[in-house]
Amino acid sequence: MRNRMGLKLFLTLFTAFSASAVIMICSLGQSNREMRIENRTAAAESSRNTYPYTVREYSGRIGVFRTGKSEPYMYIDADMSLLPELDRRNLSEGISFSTEAELKSYIADITS
Repeated sequence: MRNRMGLKLFLTLFTAFSASAVIMICSLGQSNREMRIENRTAAAESSRNTYPYTVREYSGRIGVFRTGKSEPYMYIDADMSLLPELDRRNLSEGISFSTEAELKSYIADITS
C-alpha cells in the first residue's frame, strides 16, 4: 500500500514536471521567434528610414495615409475644431508613425 502511494506520488510529480518542461520550452521558442521577427522588422525599418503611416488634415477631415499615396485609406472621425491648437497645427503638417500600434494609440487619443 505504501509503495503504491509512493508510485502514484512519483508519477504525479513526474507528469507535472514533464508538462512544465514542455510549456517552458515552447514559451522560450516563441519568445525567440518573436525577438527574431522584431529584429528583422527593426532592421528593415532602419534601412528604409520611412514611416508607413501619416495622419494629416485632408479636405477638412483627418485622413490616414500610407507612404506614397495621395488619397487617404481611412478617415478618423474626430472634429478638428475640438482638438487643441498644437494638434491642429501638427495635423496640418502631418504626423508620421512607424507602426500600426502607434497609429492606433494616436487615433484612440484624439477620438476619446
